[in-house]
Amino acid sequence: MKTLVALVGLMASLSLIASPEMNRQVIYEAGTNGYFTYRIASMVATKEGTLLAFAAARKGKGGDWDPINIVMRRSTDMGKTWNPMQVVVEDGDLPCDNAMPITDYITGEVHLLYQIDYAKCFYTKSSDDGVTWDTPIEITAAINEFRKIYPWVVLAPGPGHGIQMMNGRLVVPFWLSDGGGKEFGPKHRGHRPSIVVSVYSDDHGKTWHAGEVAIPDNDVSVIPNETSVIQLADGRVMFNARNESINYRRLITYSKDGATDWSEPYFHDAFFEPICFGSMVRYSMQPYQSENRILFANPDSRHDPWVAGKASTPRSARNRHRTNLTVRMSYDEGHTWPVSKVLDPGISGYSDMAVTEDGIIHVLYEGGSIEGWDNNHFKNNAMSVASFNLEWLTNGEDSLAHGDEALNRLRVSR
Repeated sequence: MKTLVALVGLMASLSLIASPEMNRQVIYEAGTNGYFTYRIASMVATKEGTLLAFAAARKGKGGDWDPINIVMRRSTDMGKTWNPMQVVVEDGDLPCDNAMPITDYITGEVHLLYQIDYAKCFYTKSSDDGVTWDTPIEITAAINEFRKIYPWVVLAPGPGHGIQMMNGRLVVPFWLSDGGGKEFGPKHRGHRPSIVVSVYSDDHGKTWHAGEVAIPDNDVSVIPNETSVIQLADGRVMFNARNESINYRRLITYSKDGATDWSEPYFHDAFFEPICFGSMVRYSMQPYQSENRILFANPDSRHDPWVAGKASTPRSARNRHRTNLTVRMSYDEGHTWPVSKVLDPGISGYSDMAVTEDGIIHVLYEGGSIEGWDNNHFKNNAMSVASFNLEWLTNGEDSLAHGDEALNRLRVSR
């Protein structure tokens, strides 16, 4: 099998110590282009450096079962400007959602998985950095393999982005529900309870296969669902999952191959869990850079002023308010997260991250509330991209070293 062995493209434009830099711009605004709101962030940087920012463009009142199209905007100048919005997926009044792009550093393609009506999964790809997309292929049969052990009636990938492992394998976390909750969906197709599973491809998206259950639903790991994924420097794959446990912490599990033999899930004290998707992306990895760095972002609302002011609200509800989007960084492959900085203290929800070869971190995230829906994080006013460097995140305490290579410029050696 082809193996990714080298990272190329020196960051010649970077000095040893840069000035802290952060810029923010709205790229999706509620009430525009005929949509009520935009939600569910997914973002990747392609092999050529183009940023692709996907969103769920929701009609009706913006609910999960309202008519939804998958839309995308492209940036070819590393996030400085964005091309007009394009509709990537639509199917009448059905909800088309959970876009999960994956950058393929071997072929240069961008793979995309998504669901329609929470019942079918489709795959497409782009060979021109998202300008055009191939005719979608239904791959629900791969997920149907899990029905041998779990009677799912609702499926969804990610959201966020999937990964390509260093051996070329594409890995995507899915959540599946047996519909027992019923309260959140039509025709007895609720989103709760649920489990987390892995799905993978070893031939650059031509075929997809069911892995194994990564996180079951039980009295400890309560209703695990939307999950982000990363490969560690030692080759293992980490899943970082949303859940509804009273521990108010996110669940972590590992696999050597991204598909099988998942470790016993555990709650990580670094991650407060407001029942919201949280994103991960790698920033740097030894030996290609001088440090191992992983980034994580989610709303850390444990000390939210709005929450504190609602003394009469049950604790379970207060702790689930989505505010205070916080970016964290680990230097030891996810064991500890000593760097923490608030990106948006207000209403803020789902996010996804990408890193361009100039060393800039880009965070696509939901923020604000539509007028008349005060403090409602399900009716967000906009989706913005915040772009910042390592110096801004660490208050000048960390910088890329001379000789560090661009992580997203990979080549193949046989």
